[in-house]
Amino acid sequence: MRAAAQPLNQPTHDSRTHDSTKYDSTILTAMESESESKCILVLAGKSATEKELANSMKISNVPKLPDVEDVSVLLHSEYQESPNEESFRINSYMNSLSTKHFGRFFIWSPRLPSTHDVVTKNFGELPVGSVCVADVQYKGRGRSMNVWESPKGCLLFSFTIQMEDGRIVPLVQYVVSLAMTEAINDVCTKDGVPYLDVRIKWPNDLYLDGLKVGGILCTSTYRSKKFNVSAGLGLNVDNEKPTTSLNAVLRKLTSVSYQLQREDIISAFFNKFEIFFDLFIDQGFKPLEELYYKTWLHSGQRVIVEEKNDHKDQGTQSVVTVQGLTSSGYLLAVGDDNQMCELHPDGNSFDFLKGLIRWKLA
Repeated sequence: MRAAAQPLNQPTHDSRTHDSTKYDSTILTAMESESESKCILVLAGKSATEKELANSMKISNVPKLPDVEDVSVLLHSEYQESPNEESFRINSYMNSLSTKHFGRFFIWSPRLPSTHDVVTKNFGELPVGSVCVADVQYKGRGRSMNVWESPKGCLLFSFTIQMEDGRIVPLVQYVVSLAMTEAINDVCTKDGVPYLDVRIKWPNDLYLDGLKVGGILCTSTYRSKKFNVSAGLGLNVDNEKPTTSLNAVLRKLTSVSYQLQREDIISAFFNKFEIFFDLFIDQGFKPLEELYYKTWLHSGQRVIVEEKNDHKDQGTQSVVTVQGLTSSGYLLAVGDDNQMCELHPDGNSFDFLKGLIRWKLA
């Protein structure tokens, strides 16, 4: 059953925060006046091998950005890190990274059209697990090709994954979501600050205190019998407008003068993601389900399902209860008549936190 769904008796929040196809927490309005013709890409590596690869790529003028006229590729050793706290600290990130594959080849830019474009358009030239981070991006994408813009104060990155089993590719976005929520927990625990209850709103948003603080976008192509997946993530770490941020909530919970740092969060993310991803590839999503269901917002949620009727202006409605995920990654629900159904986001407006049902309009 392909249906739109909406919970019963859920609290209503500001509607700005609940469009799952946009990063509402990372809106920037002042970028249009800036030049979009120049771009700096700084290449770095964790090991000597990765640093040598960075040097080779610089000589070949890779990565390339077809939509940007002027791209300058620099090595990390050639680029003096800014003392400005708003600029990403590559050394701090590398020192906290303990992975074998993910996040070790690193690309940073102070300003990009889209981190997703960097990894997607250069997928074959980059080692699997490469990551691109931007301080600001002005042509990012959400689901359904929605455009979103992101200011300073946000963690913005995309990285590469390669998979062979197409049946589990749709589920990798849930592994990404779960790794990020657990990474935030790890950073808070390590630094002795209060736990931040970041939750997953299916299929690809992150919420804190009932407000959206981030989102995930995964796209894939199939080539040479493998799926090339580009995973992008945006997280509002320190920008309170128009909703909230991790540090804004943290300030409410403690009097300690401490702020979560982007470098700590992304290194903790890759440390966690690599563990989860290896488990996912070996055994599927099943070993992660229990933790995922503890983290998402929807266990036992009562929702209204609207089935489209081609012969009537209005479709039929029924009430179902969310049970979990199907093997394909869609929502599994059961009706009061014990009939099972599968809920898809495709073509429908899903708003689990507000009392409204509607078919998504073209």
